Amino acid sequence: MVRAFSATRLTAGFILGVSCLAALPAAAQDITYQPIDPSFGGNPFNSAHLLGIANAQNNTKDPKAQSTSSQADIFARQLQSRLLSALSSQIVDAIFGENPQESGTISFGGQTIDFVRSLTEVTLNITDDGTGEVTTIVIPTFIEVN
Repeated sequence: MVRAFSATRLTAGFILGVSCLAALPAAAQDITYQPIDPSFGGNPFNSAHLLGIANAQNNTKDPKAQSTSSQADIFARQLQSRLLSALSSQIVDAIFGENPQESGTISFGGQTIDFVRSLTEVTLNITDDGTGEVTTIVIPTFIEVN
């Protein structure tokens, strides 16, 4: 009899507790979607983090990239860079230096550079002798003529 009494008391307590909870007002809010990726309207400060994750997961290699560079290869690239830099300085001096030339042609390493100076600009035509591709650069001189 003691057992039946405690089970009845437990059931009554459970029903009383559930009814008390059911009497409370329910509170909820609308669920809104916020994108993470800044490309789709997300927070722009996430872009560096997402790029870092993408780069960390990227395990593909560039097939054109050199796998190893010897000291001789590094030296040759640095020497070529310095020589091209010195050559470009000479070209700039010929065009804009103390005694600028009105026009000229410079050929080196399979490329030909033609330049023509006018009153308002300098036009450079860089021609790749192998492919014939021409790149044109127009540089304003910013000189006032009275």
